[in-house]
Amino acid sequence: MNSLSKFAQWKREISNHKYLILFSFLLLAIALILEHFSGNYVVRTPGVSAPDIILDNIPTFDLDPMYIYGGAVITLLFFIYPLFYRVKELHKAISQFSLLVLMRDAFMTFTHLSDPVTALKFAVPEWFSFFGFQNGLFFSGHTAIPFLGFLIFKDSKIRYLFLAVSIIMAMVVLMMHVHYTIDVLSAFFITYGTFKIGEWMFSKY
Repeated sequence: MNSLSKFAQWKREISNHKYLILFSFLLLAIALILEHFSGNYVVRTPGVSAPDIILDNIPTFDLDPMYIYGGAVITLLFFIYPLFYRVKELHKAISQFSLLVLMRDAFMTFTHLSDPVTALKFAVPEWFSFFGFQNGLFFSGHTAIPFLGFLIFKDSKIRYLFLAVSIIMAMVVLMMHVHYTIDVLSAFFITYGTFKIGEWMFSKY
């Protein structure tokens, strides 16, 4: 199949799924708006630091480029891959991502601690501040998002890249002390549960 016919097929798939894609973007917009409100809430609400047997026994490492840009790149890949290679699954990926964000909004609002006292202090780009909030710890989005990619793209080898990045990011946030161990471990279980809920919900349409 030449590039012209591939492009024609891509446009046809976009057209065939346009309403589902639009709906998924609407859901994403709602999730991100609520993320902003819940993030601001946990910033305003005082929290307390908790002891953590893992963090208490490992030094703090400066890995902020991996934390900031690694997280941004894998999130972009989460959307770019289905956009160009799995158009039929684009609306599913966006909807599942939105549901995960909504779930994190809820957990972050009702279960939040202050950053660990040993957390690495570093300056973040202005664009990153919209997505990252002080005390927005439970659960780890850096771990959850690539793990969701592993669950969604089950018929592609790229899923193993997402799984590897999820594990790497889990180690990065712990080594930087920007998340508690429970934030990281729970991310795998909550993401899996949210994914299964999403499969049931979104299969309706």
